[in-house]
Amino acid sequence: MSDNARLIDPSFWRQPLAERMQEFIPIREAGPFASASFDNPMTGQTEHFHVVTRYAELVDISKRPKEFCSGKGAVAIPDLPEAALDFFGSFINMDDPRHARQRAIVGRSFTPRQLQSVLDSVDTICTEVIDGFCEAGAVDLVEVLSQPFPLLVICDMMGIPRSEFDTVLKATNVILGGGDPEFMGDGDPMLAMFEAGMSLTNLMNELVEERRAHPTDDLTSQLVHNDLGEELLAPNEIAPFFILLAVAGNDTTRTAISHGVHLLSQFPDQRRLWQDDLEAMTPSAVEEIVRVASPVTFMRRTATTDVTISGHDFTEGDKVVLLYGVANRDPRAFDDPEQFDVRRSPNLHVGFGGPGPHFCLGAHLARRELAVAFRQILTRLPDLELTGDPVPLDAQGIPLVGGIKRLPVRFTPTAPIA
Repeated sequence: MSDNARLIDPSFWRQPLAERMQEFIPIREAGPFASASFDNPMTGQTEHFHVVTRYAELVDISKRPKEFCSGKGAVAIPDLPEAALDFFGSFINMDDPRHARQRAIVGRSFTPRQLQSVLDSVDTICTEVIDGFCEAGAVDLVEVLSQPFPLLVICDMMGIPRSEFDTVLKATNVILGGGDPEFMGDGDPMLAMFEAGMSLTNLMNELVEERRAHPTDDLTSQLVHNDLGEELLAPNEIAPFFILLAVAGNDTTRTAISHGVHLLSQFPDQRRLWQDDLEAMTPSAVEEIVRVASPVTFMRRTATTDVTISGHDFTEGDKVVLLYGVANRDPRAFDDPEQFDVRRSPNLHVGFGGPGPHFCLGAHLARRELAVAFRQILTRLPDLELTGDPVPLDAQGIPLVGGIKRLPVRFTPTAPIA
């Protein structure tokens, strides 16, 4: 076992967020990098990796994609077969020139201007979702809001019919479930992952054929048609992109909403500040939720050459794991970093990834979803309060997204708007 064996202990990642981050303080203070190891079930060997715990070093490595590549498994600490990398990560798991090409094609549809109709629909979808439970008075907030809201936005954006919502939800829970038995079942976890991926692939392939024959104004149509002679994604590239969007674009926002509600219960003074000046506070409060919650736990990079960072010598092939939430609490970069402060400014967090070619393409949409969700929560359900502790994802290792499975709340019932 490594000198940081706790980092691969599933019980460590099931702790409440604040307790887990307290354990990281001495690790981060000991140095910007910590070593750890794990037994790789695919190879039967013990493999080593380095975790990056400080802000400056994480930013530095993020800016150096040629020396620290993504193409060996950005979303997994073990190396994965190339087919699995493309299947589950799309261009997150790629390096240039493949990465630059696919991201540029997709990026044409992810500018604020191109996304405007989607951004406009976010309010409507959130209203619809809250209308569905606002008369109940007591609910599991994950089930009724955190989970369906961002996924409905993604499905509507892609043109996925509402009748397929449960199919997409079940598959994304498996892919980002961290091996949680509640989502994976009793079978082989890798087989369950591939079955979930195939379910989304088949769904998307059918939709692509439909949109080729009958284009509409959704994102899928944009990805298979354009009038400008610009390059399109190849047929085998569209489904992996949808898996990336359905998983990363949904689960991260879902987790941020759940953690955000929990944070407001832990810091009632910050909740009052936000509610008392909703419009002015919302932009900075959203950024602070992303900083403190840091829904994406990590991305992995691999050293492509011998390189020295902050006095540490990396060797070609070294696995380097960027811990975004730990860097987002680095006191060298943030004043009083354990304090949740809705007025924090500046707030140059790395909750959407470090600067560089892999910065989150959907950050603009995620910010909009969080702003809308919390405006509606704080106005329509102003006395919402927790009635129990958050139930964390039962991850079997380091989870890619530090999810909350259940969050019991109560509030004064109100009437639907629509």
